[in-house]
Amino acid sequence: MSRSTSSPSTTQNPAGATPELHQWIDQQRSLGVQDGALFTSMVAAGWDEGVACQALDPAPAASTPTAALPEPDLGGEPGSIDVGDRAVRVLMSMDAPRVVLFGEILSADECEALIEAAKPRLARSLTVETASGGEEINADRTSDGMFFQRGELPLVQQLEERIARLLNWPVENGEGLQVLRYGPGAEYKPHHDYFDPHEPGTASIVRRGGQRVGTLIIYLNEPAQGGATTFPEAGLQVVPQRGHAVFFSYAQPDPATRTLHGGAPVIRGQKWIATKWLRQGRFD
Repeated sequence: MSRSTSSPSTTQNPAGATPELHQWIDQQRSLGVQDGALFTSMVAAGWDEGVACQALDPAPAASTPTAALPEPDLGGEPGSIDVGDRAVRVLMSMDAPRVVLFGEILSADECEALIEAAKPRLARSLTVETASGGEEINADRTSDGMFFQRGELPLVQQLEERIARLLNWPVENGEGLQVLRYGPGAEYKPHHDYFDPHEPGTASIVRRGGQRVGTLIIYLNEPAQGGATTFPEAGLQVVPQRGHAVFFSYAQPDPATRTLHGGAPVIRGQKWIATKWLRQGRFD
């Protein structure tokens, strides 16, 4: 049998994967062709990138909620949102990019408890290496960090449930909570959080939960100077305030979402944050 990765024509159903496409994927996998190469071949043949990702792993779509994106209920312009165990304040909201600033998602004691739980496991932060689907040290990101497994600690579980109610997105559609520490001079240069669909490693990454569709950054302390979260394309700068959080979503993995963002260098003191990335489907 030939090991060709020439993809079936899109003429039968350009809006969605056809049975012929699924059959072709099965045949190619049986020949040992990797998903990254299959994804590249499908896109080159004219298949939509989202359809290609879905065809390679249809399982996440079955658990994708009916809502298109995580989104707080801001109908009626509330000053706060009841998330069950506390009221989270709404401090700012903008549509393009979709950014919402929340106040008091965590108490001061909860912030300190997360920092203390994270300290023993800190290591140099890595970024996703989308060419292969692995991880790598990136000079653009000079923080130390660690991940909690979902529900690993009672406080982590409580926070995850709080976030799920706040953003109307299932707990199981979130990655593990990441805690990061930025010392003086440390930064994260502007970047996007979604996985670039043009990179060959993306297809394997999104097989586990689908694309990222939203980010929540929680500030666990207040650096003496610097360390703001910046959105260069929107001219927006969010100054860290303990217990506050900035949320932004991206309807598609494309710069048109204007969600380019970064962590400005810390000038004095340290910055501690907790980051929650939200996926299209169940992330295990």
